[in-house]
Amino acid sequence: MVEWTTVATGLRFPEGPVAMADGSIVLVEIEQGRITRVRPDGAKDVIATPGGGPNGLAIGPDGKLYCCNNGGFVYHENNGLLAPGGQPDDYSGGRIERIDLATGTMEVLYRDGDFGCSLRGPNDIVFDDAGGFWFTDHGKTRERERDRTGIFYARADGSLLKEVIFPSENPNGVGLSPDGKRLYAAETFTCRLMAFDVTGPGEIASPSGMPLYRPAGGKWFDSLGVEECGNICVATIGECGISVISPTGELVEFVATDDIFTTNICWGGDDMCDAYVTCSGTGRLVKTRWPRPGLRLHYSA
Repeated sequence: MVEWTTVATGLRFPEGPVAMADGSIVLVEIEQGRITRVRPDGAKDVIATPGGGPNGLAIGPDGKLYCCNNGGFVYHENNGLLAPGGQPDDYSGGRIERIDLATGTMEVLYRDGDFGCSLRGPNDIVFDDAGGFWFTDHGKTRERERDRTGIFYARADGSLLKEVIFPSENPNGVGLSPDGKRLYAAETFTCRLMAFDVTGPGEIASPSGMPLYRPAGGKWFDSLGVEECGNICVATIGECGISVISPTGELVEFVATDDIFTTNICWGGDDMCDAYVTCSGTGRLVKTRWPRPGLRLHYSA
């Protein structure tokens, strides 16, 4: 059984962890609309407060932080558990933001309507070796309707944004295989892990993709990370933990946590076996030694 160590508490729906070279973890606190650095001793420093709903994070080729901002959620808190809901009255629109880690200076790189694209709730992000990035749009939910959304590709210099896959069933987590030839996307409400063959930067063989894995029961997929060996580690809401899935679609193992809103995973350390997981409902960042190294991401510290 995995033993988890709590790194930090008091976070307001943390997500999007990024392991830094100094041992700190940069993450978002979606409910507070801010980006926070968590030091190894648990101390917290606010890097920037873009507002809305900062969600997925990644380091880009320029060393800056790229953020998927979903525009915000309604939140409900009960018995110490924080849970997101639908679109709030002050919904500020979906966008991609770029943040200078040293100064906290923030700029909007792409917003709804740019290049003819509809950005409703950008969620998760991964860079490829060409310097561009893939990101999912989870959309927003209202009382009697839900957005139909897609998966996008963009350049880090602001010169290209395009919707590559549409429709996608409210995609959440996104990642690339170690060789960059497969794009993975986790669908929340269908609880499916989808795979797409990548033929070039921002290009795929077929937008229909291939369903790779779906668990039984009432569960929902959130964000994901990829191991160095190619396994896909998908945060699984409802079952409380991380589903580890092989590239051929078999469940390798399930690593349990104690938070129903277990939302994301990243790896750090010299051997990439220090795994950090966001337990969003209870507002914690936890860590453990993972049995296999995580994939070192492009442009990571």
